[in-house]
Amino acid sequence: MANLTTNFIGIKSPNPFWLASAPPTDKEYNVRRAFEAGWGGVVWKTLGSEGPPVVNVNGPRYGAIWGADRRLLGLNNIELITDRPLEVNLQEIKSVKRDYKDRALIISLMVPCDEDSWRDILGQIEDTEADGVELNFGCPHGMAERGMGGAVGQVPEYIEMVTRWCKKHTRMPVIVKLTPNITDIRKPAEAAKRGGADAVSLINTINSITSVNLDSFAPEPTIDGKGTHGGYCGPAVKPIALNMVAEIARNRETHGLPISGIGGITTWRDAAEFMALGAGNVQVCTAAMTYGFKIVQEMISGLSQYMDEKGMDSTADLVGRAVPNVTDWQFLNLNYVTKAHISQDDCIKCGRCYAACEDTSHQAIAMSDDRTFTVKDEECVACNLCVNVCPVENCITMVEVPKGALDERTGRTVGDYANWTTHPNNPMAKAAE
Repeated sequence: MANLTTNFIGIKSPNPFWLASAPPTDKEYNVRRAFEAGWGGVVWKTLGSEGPPVVNVNGPRYGAIWGADRRLLGLNNIELITDRPLEVNLQEIKSVKRDYKDRALIISLMVPCDEDSWRDILGQIEDTEADGVELNFGCPHGMAERGMGGAVGQVPEYIEMVTRWCKKHTRMPVIVKLTPNITDIRKPAEAAKRGGADAVSLINTINSITSVNLDSFAPEPTIDGKGTHGGYCGPAVKPIALNMVAEIARNRETHGLPISGIGGITTWRDAAEFMALGAGNVQVCTAAMTYGFKIVQEMISGLSQYMDEKGMDSTADLVGRAVPNVTDWQFLNLNYVTKAHISQDDCIKCGRCYAACEDTSHQAIAMSDDRTFTVKDEECVACNLCVNVCPVENCITMVEVPKGALDERTGRTVGDYANWTTHPNNPMAKAAE
């Protein structure tokens, strides 16, 4: 079987699957159960400095978005960092690490934005034998209102400053956890690198309100008639997370900066996609909260089988494989032409492709009197909508039109133009002329 052992910024773990800083990593009992289930590492739920106690709500802490089959697609949480005493957490971290030396154990931290606070808490955790620290610059609710979490993560200058403080006051590797609640994820990543960060992790949760109760007219979850914005996570945020990971991986200024991928990872395939886009490992939260810790066993076996089939000996063979194929729109090959094809053997004659294309797309699907659906090549622009709405997998596929063939829709030969930079519809090309 493929070797899933990972070495992420010098931190070794038996597999690339870590639990993210969240309720599942809040105490020793949970973490021990996680390690027994097979998780390669954990990021301990965020610790704060000694001072005014953190008090969480005693009402509902989670809101949810479900699919039609009641499958959980996203969670919105309004929970704060750990409300357990710092000393208790540190004792438990030391105890767990003593018994699981082969597992990665990272401590998430969030304190006020001054050097003394960071120096003090780093000094207190040095003897836990933890493998590293993760700076929580992403929490979008509660702590952000106090000038921490996302309030720091949205200001690149603060990220660089605090990262420098931490690198100055600890021997441990420093991972900077980034917020997605920002216009350009590359800027905070660049700031973390300038500050000396050993790695970045992303994404943290997305600022959100998932629903409104239409009887009480308050956001949910509702606490005594009021609601607030929270952090959104789960499968629904995966596309956003993948894009942000890819942006950092392919950015010249952050090239080579190790990435820990986070955001909606539920299956081994999700993890493999993050790793192919540059993540050296992945962190999971919502999937564990939905299905329990043993879900990692399916992730391990699935990733191992996939790597065997691809002839990959280690996770390093997978990391970054897709990055060279991520480009900007202007560099896409406009000579590449495909057309939709409907398999009559697989078609169940539901008509969803026809309705979608006829009403909202390019009127490229014909319906006969006996409800046989066929593609009109001269109208098909290969938008892929029919593939996405069809309930039968692989019933509709996109078939490449060979170079040199006549594209009936445009009336030109496939391969007339090298790429967008020379295409007559490109305003830049016209300007050059």
